[in-house]
Amino acid sequence: MRTSEKPAANAAAGLSGPASRKLPVPPRERKPALAALAVLLILGGALATTLLVLRSGDRVSAIRISQQVGAGQKFTTQALEEVKIAAESGVDFVSWSQRGQVLDSFAAVTILPGTLLTNNMGVRASSELGEGKATVGLSLKPGQIPAGIAEGDRVQVVHVPSRSSQAQSRVLAASALVFATGDRSRNGNSGQITVVVDSAAAPEIMVFASSGEIAVAELPGAR
Repeated sequence: MRTSEKPAANAAAGLSGPASRKLPVPPRERKPALAALAVLLILGGALATTLLVLRSGDRVSAIRISQQVGAGQKFTTQALEEVKIAAESGVDFVSWSQRGQVLDSFAAVTILPGTLLTNNMGVRASSELGEGKATVGLSLKPGQIPAGIAEGDRVQVVHVPSRSSQAQSRVLAASALVFATGDRSRNGNSGQITVVVDSAAAPEIMVFASSGEIAVAELPGAR
C-alpha cells in the first residue's frame, strides 16, 4: 500500500511572498543630552533677560547742566538739574547729592546745556576771576551787541569811536568772558552785560563805555 506525501503548500507560499522581504527597522535613537542643552539655553536666555530688566531699573540721581556755564564761571542753582541715569553707566558722573560742593566750584571749561556733569568739568578756583582780572558792566545799544549773547560766551570788546573823532577802531579785550547778562524778559534782547577783562584794560573800557563808544563781537569758536 502506497502512501502519498502532500507538499506543505501553505508554508512554501508564506516564505515566497513580498512581506517576507521587508528590511528590519532599527530602534529609534534618543538624545537626552541635546534635549537637556536646549532646556539650559532657554533658561539661560530667560535669566539674562530678567537681569537686564532688573539692572535697567537700578537708576541713580546725577547732575545735568540746564544753562550754559562759561569757563571760569561759578555754578549756579539755575544751571543744575537732576536727572536719572543707570547706576552702571560707566560715566564718571557727579551725584545729585554733591550739588552743594558743585555750587562752591567753577567750570573748568564751557559747559553747554544738556551736558551730564563729570568730575573733571569743575575746579575749586576760577582762572577768570583771579588776580589781575576785573568785571566791567556795559550798556550797549542795538548794533553794538550781537543777538543771543549769553553767560559763558566769549566776546571781543572793541572801541568804536564816534564819527567826529579821528581815532581808529581797535580791540580793547581780545577774549572777554561774558560773566552776566541783563534781564531779557521785557524786550527779549537786553544790551546789559558784564564782562571779565584784564584789570589793566578795565579803566579804558569804562571810559569808552560811558560815551557809548564800545561794541562787542561774539567769538563762537572760543567757547
